[in-house]
Amino acid sequence: MTLSLHVQPKAAKDEWAGLHGERLKLRIKAAPIDGKANQHLLGFIADEFAVSKSACKLISGESGREKRIAITSPKKLPVLPDALQFDITLTTRPQ
Repeated sequence: MTLSLHVQPKAAKDEWAGLHGERLKLRIKAAPIDGKANQHLLGFIADEFAVSKSACKLISGESGREKRIAITSPKKLPVLPDALQFDITLTTRPQ
């Protein structure tokens, strides 16, 4: 799964905040200093999708707010604001 995000650092709390154009907007508490915000972001995404941090990879946007993140085998979907609710079901491939 690949997420296209607009990330706002130095927020009061970590939260999904709606849409920013065609990207999901995400607020995170960490400041964008020495890659700390990116590491915090990957940890937040890992928790939200119930995967290890190593299952989340920053594909693009290392130094900007527009980011793409790949998530390998997400186990759950995050709880999104009401404005972003839609019907999606995770399925596993037959063995």
